[in-house]
Amino acid sequence: MKGRTIRRHFRESLKSLNRNGWMTFASISAVTVTLLLVGVFTVIMMNLNKLADDIENDVEIRVLIEIIEDPTEAKAAEEKLMNEIKKLPDVDEVVYSSKEQELNNLIEDFGDDLSLFEQSNPLRNVLYVKAADPQQTAAVAKKIEKFDNTYDVVYGEGKVEKLFSVLNTSRNVGLVLILGLLFTAIFLISNTIRITIIARKDEIEIMKLVGATNSFVRIPFVLEGMWLGILGAIIPMVVVSIVYYNVYNILQPRLHGELLQMLNVTPLLYQVNALLLILGIFIGIWGSFMSVRKFLKI
Repeated sequence: MKGRTIRRHFRESLKSLNRNGWMTFASISAVTVTLLLVGVFTVIMMNLNKLADDIENDVEIRVLIEIIEDPTEAKAAEEKLMNEIKKLPDVDEVVYSSKEQELNNLIEDFGDDLSLFEQSNPLRNVLYVKAADPQQTAAVAKKIEKFDNTYDVVYGEGKVEKLFSVLNTSRNVGLVLILGLLFTAIFLISNTIRITIIARKDEIEIMKLVGATNSFVRIPFVLEGMWLGILGAIIPMVVVSIVYYNVYNILQPRLHGELLQMLNVTPLLYQVNALLLILGIFIGIWGSFMSVRKFLKI
């Protein structure tokens, strides 16, 4: 295709936006509303997924070591148990904590009243184990229970399985909702663009009757759909960016602890804005292409 023809198609697509003012406004409005919903819901789901990932990664197994009176034997037994756990294929990290460290942690959490136990510490040495895949925590714990010198293995049995089930369900529901919203957006926008093309079917028929090829007729409409998608994506991109930036600055300083953290403004907004722009362009082009196709059969 010659450069002059390409320039002509771009020029005609831009002129058409101006000539069909109200229909252009309707199409851009449909794109804007649907992409705004997609953008807001995507930001919410990405933050919920981060929260779910953080909760999963915080799950750990607490292995209480059997007490052995002889210090030499006790140290050898602890090292053996630690090495056995490290060799498990699903284990990512093993951290040793002495009973003195455990007591200090309790004193920090519950106050100096527990300092009375410093002289006769009733606690045990502990190994903190994290699974490479948090979903395998229960399976790893059951393997550790079979090792010698383990007094008890604590990982929140029953509660952990329910937690992972809830997190997986929330992820799946979120994915289904986003996909449903995307299909709804495609349907609404393509139908809006379809109405604009129906209103110009006489123009298409005249072009076909004077010998214009299908591609010559289609390209300006496809380019017009692209412009509609781009223009319709601008407002959602701006609104989502401003709202999330302000919400982040207001809420983030008030959130405490590693589990309650929002996704950083960057790169989140770059990713969401890129998604909205690509969706806008794709939906606009696809809607125009599919809608103009039936009018080319003359």
